[in-house]
Amino acid sequence: MRKTTLLLIFSILVLASCSSVKTTEKAINSGNYEKAISLSIENLAKNKAKEKNQPYVIMLQEAFAKATDRDLARISFLEKEQNPANFEAVYNLYRQLHNRQERIKPLLPLRIFSSGREAKFKLVNYENNIIEAKENYANYLYENGVALLNDGDRDKINYRRAFDELRHLDNISPNYKDTRELLDEAHARGTDFVHLSVRNRTNQIIPRRLERDLLAIDTYGLNDLWTVYHSKKDRNIRYDFDLELDFREIEVSPEQVREKEIIKEKRIKDGFKYLLDDNGNYVKDSLGNKIKVDKYRTIRCKFYQFTQFKSSRVTGVVKYIDNRTKQLLQKFPIESEFVFEHVYADYDGDKRALDNSLLGLLNERLIGFPSSEQMVYDTGTDLKQKLKHIITKNKFRN
Repeated sequence: MRKTTLLLIFSILVLASCSSVKTTEKAINSGNYEKAISLSIENLAKNKAKEKNQPYVIMLQEAFAKATDRDLARISFLEKEQNPANFEAVYNLYRQLHNRQERIKPLLPLRIFSSGREAKFKLVNYENNIIEAKENYANYLYENGVALLNDGDRDKINYRRAFDELRHLDNISPNYKDTRELLDEAHARGTDFVHLSVRNRTNQIIPRRLERDLLAIDTYGLNDLWTVYHSKKDRNIRYDFDLELDFREIEVSPEQVREKEIIKEKRIKDGFKYLLDDNGNYVKDSLGNKIKVDKYRTIRCKFYQFTQFKSSRVTGVVKYIDNRTKQLLQKFPIESEFVFEHVYADYDGDKRALDNSLLGLLNERLIGFPSSEQMVYDTGTDLKQKLKHIITKNKFRN
């Protein structure tokens, strides 16, 4: 049994090895040299001296040579085009050539057992090429960013594109010329400032606390890279957009106490009695003692449940206004409701007839109703979340 198991495991390993070799060969034949290189390195890193790993040495040599030739041919073509837009591709290709070599170096030398020689890998120092390509690409990004800034003509999308170009430049070549200063300028010019206001179109007074909470921008977490919200206007800022929350209707229901009567009955044990036979004589046990049996009776209780109820509802509309054109861009309905409900109870009769779920309500008592102002204010939490959802899902500028 043990031999059979070992043979099975060995067979599986052999099949897996053959499968990996075939996968690597297929990758080379289909031009996916990077995959072939990765598979070969993975297997050789485990044990490059193993004879069964010899196919990977041959395939790594072939895939490396072909990948290198392809990259160099592509670089030659791109450089002949003399198009500045190719600088990024050339830079990335030189980095790819360098990184590929660095992955292989730890495995070298690799010996080919059948010929008794070492596998050939033409390693080249690409550092100067990378530096030159990086400088060309960095200068291209810089000039693009500056051009977009100068030609923005107050078009914030162009300023944002300039910011993206310059930020990418700062990532690949930190502190290049005055990139940091230009980044700050592009960000300042590309940022939208939005003024948030609350308007009361109803015939009722909005609680001051509610208005203050709705305008507490800091608690919304709305500001992002390109949008800043203010509830209080800054005279030094020209606001691009207005965001208005217009209250259209405020409704508060009358105070109500709803009553419900429930009658509960339960059969309970109430002492004992002696067991009698059909002739009215006492039934006795084997020792001559009278036999006792439980006596039951039905108890009844009237349960009175009282529910205090009051609700408030606020409806309105959220408006997006372009201050440059004075046009209404979008509007969204908004609605919030708050319900006050308190349940208490009383009873008449034997409360042992009541279920446990009802007994707890007997400890509750009538409480005062919240004022209408408090009710409207209590809609604020839900209203604020809905306002935040609208703003988050609907940006002023895409």
